[in-house]
Amino acid sequence: LAFQSQLEARNHRQDKPAPPPFPPHLEIMPHRRFPKVEIFEMAPHEMRFLLSDTDASMANSIRRIMIAEVPTLAIDLVEFHENSSVLNDEYIAHRLGLIPLRYQAVDSLKGGNDIQGAFLPMRECVCYERCPRCSVEFELEVNYDKENAKRPEGERDMPITITSKDLKSNNECVSPAHFLNEEEADEAHDEGISIVKIGPGQCLKLKAVARMGVAKEHAKWSPVAVATYRFWPVITINEELCATLTLEQKQELVDCCPDRILELDEVTGKLIEAENAWELATYTEDLRVTQNTMKKRPEDDDFISCVQSKDKFIFQVETTGAIDADEILMASLRVLKDRLNYLAQEVENL
Repeated sequence: LAFQSQLEARNHRQDKPAPPPFPPHLEIMPHRRFPKVEIFEMAPHEMRFLLSDTDASMANSIRRIMIAEVPTLAIDLVEFHENSSVLNDEYIAHRLGLIPLRYQAVDSLKGGNDIQGAFLPMRECVCYERCPRCSVEFELEVNYDKENAKRPEGERDMPITITSKDLKSNNECVSPAHFLNEEEADEAHDEGISIVKIGPGQCLKLKAVARMGVAKEHAKWSPVAVATYRFWPVITINEELCATLTLEQKQELVDCCPDRILELDEVTGKLIEAENAWELATYTEDLRVTQNTMKKRPEDDDFISCVQSKDKFIFQVETTGAIDADEILMASLRVLKDRLNYLAQEVENL
């Protein structure tokens, strides 16, 4: 009986038509991938840009690479010679690891430019322990009694804050990113990123070793503090239906939307899209609920619709200071290109 049931099941499978080679929704891509980038705003520490003519898979790939696969330098090993501060060794080592380190070549004005050409990953270097090709050494030595003697008379009763400024690098091209910009430096009370405060009789002396890595291994290697994208809003105004509304109803549509994506033209009395609607739209339900009350029948078309675009994405990128924002974007595109080339090569080898 078992053999007979297996035979019937096999015959039943053979009678079924062969499945298509690809699912129907994958035979034709909804949005062909010829991406374009339009820069809205760019500074060394942040940038905003529009990625268009692609789909969410490409946008999310770039976002994830920015966060986790762009290589940077970070302190990975700390050797303590003396620590009499209030914080234990592990706590200070963790703080040191999170200090962003900026590589800037002597002949370059951009931070992080060609860091992969300047350093090798530790696992790929042929040195025994460490060398200038795969690591950068920092030394820190601050003694309260010695430093306090150099301070003005009115400050000698206050503790000393040890900051990233006290880290001395053996590589002139590598230094801690103390501040993101000059404004932040002017507003800060310290000379850099605070590590620990020490008082009378206390001292901190250590050696730190920085190596190149990616945030997929540890978050301290992430070059970005923020890397997000949102969908571009597509706002459609049905002029024919809006013409049936009174000025009071049109003004109600403008006022009901908390995002303020609509305006009422004072000359023509028509509803128009706000100039910066793409930046304000958050796709709230207030507009839809309000215009539903104005419809004669529930099945009538909307006066105004605001939907998410499927092929346009607004990116916001803020750096930690280790790498300039535009270089992070270029580095992420290089990583993506290398991954795709590797995949194509593997497919050819099948």
